[in-house]
Amino acid sequence: MTRKLISFLAGAVLAVLPAAAQGFVFTPQWTAQAQFAGYYVAQEKGFYKEAGVDVKIVHPTSTQSAIDLIRSNKSQVTTLQLCQAMEIIDNGIPLVNILQTSMNNALVIVSRNNENPIKRKGIRVGTWSVGFDQIAICMCLREGLDYEWVKFASSVNLFVAGALDATLAMSYNEYFLLKQSGVNMTEENVYRFCDHSYNVQEDGLYMTRQCYEKNRGDAERFAQASRRGWEWAAEHPEETLDIVMKYVDEGHVATNRTLQKLMLEEVLRLQIDHDTGKREFRIRPDMVKLANDMMMENQFILHEITYEQLIAK
Repeated sequence: MTRKLISFLAGAVLAVLPAAAQGFVFTPQWTAQAQFAGYYVAQEKGFYKEAGVDVKIVHPTSTQSAIDLIRSNKSQVTTLQLCQAMEIIDNGIPLVNILQTSMNNALVIVSRNNENPIKRKGIRVGTWSVGFDQIAICMCLREGLDYEWVKFASSVNLFVAGALDATLAMSYNEYFLLKQSGVNMTEENVYRFCDHSYNVQEDGLYMTRQCYEKNRGDAERFAQASRRGWEWAAEHPEETLDIVMKYVDEGHVATNRTLQKLMLEEVLRLQIDHDTGKREFRIRPDMVKLANDMMMENQFILHEITYEQLIAK
């Protein structure tokens, strides 16, 4: 993600101010999918209502992005990956994490012809035009791989068509699209960042510190009810999938139940901490330091971002 885009996002987040009279608005990163299942569950099962929080889930659309909703002062909280949040803080906008859902990195590199992508220098590797590749770029530089990064919007078509030697993918999303497209996926040609020394947490709930401090009660109740939603989802995956498909259908999202089931299973798996075997729902200080060190080393951020800066307190 370019610093210009991060600056724009940072300016947008700064515009967020409390809007208690309008309720507590939550905007996921994308259109409806199982990546956000726990929040849908909390809404549909009445967990937010029981917590005394009036929550409205507002998805981005083709004409109104999550940034637009934040910029127009219509949203108080959104989901961000840890590296995204750190870049925004580096641009001078204090953010706080009110709930961490991801305990592991979902990023993978898929190479063609059953070849290990980490043993192939100078290859053409696909990456999203909107970012999410900070850790991959840092790894490439640390390992001296000299990849040629090729931007794509949101499709696996370039790789499937043979225009790329390898591609980045999320293990809960594009990974399954690649499998459905007939790409051979093995332990040799799929490099999972979470299984190596580049495991950095991803999705969490973030607010500006100003907004959090002025809405502390609502924020904490929202976070607790959201956690309850995710815990319920883990215990009731089939009913959760029914709820997800309701939001998918309402949003006219082009997907299917099979893909959403696979996504839900993988998202829930990534919530399990490697060391404790539990859903921790917390940012790990060691992962913050790892992300900070790598991103400073490669100038994604220019100032140290600490664990203390990120947590809501």
